[in-house]
Amino acid sequence: MVGKLVIAAASAAVIALPPAAFAQQNHGTAAEARAMLMKAIAAVKADEAKALAMFNKGEGGFRDRDLYVFCANVSDGTLVATGNPNLREALDVDIRAAQNSTGKRFGEEIYAAIQKPEGQITEVSYIAPETDAGDTLVAKVSLVARADADLGCGVGYYK
Repeated sequence: MVGKLVIAAASAAVIALPPAAFAQQNHGTAAEARAMLMKAIAAVKADEAKALAMFNKGEGGFRDRDLYVFCANVSDGTLVATGNPNLREALDVDIRAAQNSTGKRFGEEIYAAIQKPEGQITEVSYIAPETDAGDTLVAKVSLVARADADLGCGVGYYK
């Protein structure tokens, strides 16, 4: 009898949770994005070539659900790494050209953020298609920072 009561109470608690609570499990949080960015910067400082290879493959903890690292050259904005397999065609393209379907040129903001001094994290807000919801546009924030003299990196999360 007590076991059935516990199961019933647990079931009621799960039913009472808002649907957003379940959706959050598929999305990385702002804190997780920041932690991944800091880990990426440390990896770039340790061995840039190895780090870029890991970012592009999504290995070493640099891809988690919808969180992934992207990096661009500070000098010319060329995207040199993206952990998003759906954005491979963007490699070797100037990040400043990136815009969403509403015409917001968020790539210019990302490029401006990687021009700032090392250690300064900038939030770039825009809307983007949700990775697991087709063409549904949702609010997204990319945390962006200069990783070293030559490279800037970022990690985006859905709000």
